[in-house]
This record gives sequence, C-alpha cells and structure tokens, in this order.
Amino acid sequence: MTFNIMTELSREIGEIWSRLFDHRPFLNGEIKFMLKEFEEKRGDREVENLFSILEKLTDIKDSQVEKIKKSGETGLPILTEKLEQALQLSEEVEKEYLECHKVNEKKRQENREKRQKEWDQFIDDMNFKCQRIDNTFEEKEEELRDLYADLNHKLNIANK
Repeated sequence: MTFNIMTELSREIGEIWSRLFDHRPFLNGEIKFMLKEFEEKRGDREVENLFSILEKLTDIKDSQVEKIKKSGETGLPILTEKLEQALQLSEEVEKEYLECHKVNEKKRQENREKRQKEWDQFIDDMNFKCQRIDNTFEEKEEELRDLYADLNHKLNIANK
C-alpha cells in the first residue's frame, strides 16, 4: 500500500514537472501550426511571385531599356541646356550681389570716416572751448587776486 502511494506520488510529481518544465509538446504544436500555415496557405504563391518578378524584369530589359535610352537622348540635352541657363543666372545674381556688397562696404567705410572726422572736430571744439573757459577762469582769478590784494593793501594803509 505504501509502495502504491509512493509510486502514484512519484508519477504525479513527474506529471507536474513535465507540465512546468517540459515545453516540447507545446513547441511541437507551434511548429506544426507554423508549417501548416506556411505550406497550406501560402503554397506556391512565393514561387509564383518570384517568377512574376523575373518576367517583369526581362520585359523591362527587352523593351524599356531602349525606350529609356531614346527618351534620355532627347531629354538630357534639354535638361543640360536648362541647367546651364540656371547656372548662368545664378552666377549673374552672385556677381550683382558681390558688386552691391562692395558698394555698400565702400559707403559704410566713407560714412565711418565722415563720422570719425566729425567726432574729431567735435573733440577739438570741446577742447578749445574748455581751454577758453580755463583761460577766462584764470584771468578772472588773477583779476580777483589783484583786486583783493589791492583792497588788502588799502586796508593795511588805512589801519596804520
């Protein structure tokens, strides 16, 4: 009896272990399902697609290459001419821009020089006026010294 219980217990533990850790039945089912999907549903569709692509390529190779060459021979000279015209126009625009830039730079330089001359003249005028004010102040100061020295001298004579 104990032996039967032990045997049954070990069998149940084996089943639990295989359910938890043995994924082979699940994986085998998934693999079979994938194969069935790929083989039955797709069938020869992939091979047919490849043959269709091959047919289209050979058709393009045989007929379209000449057509593309002819259209290239007629279209490319026109395209080249238009590109050359566009390049010429862009070069003219660049040349005009550079000329305008030079003229503007020259004007800016002339304006800078003019403002510098005006500034120098202003500074010279201010220095001259300051010097004149300083001279006038010194003259007045000298006059006042003389006046007070004279008054002081007169006061000293009167006090004696």
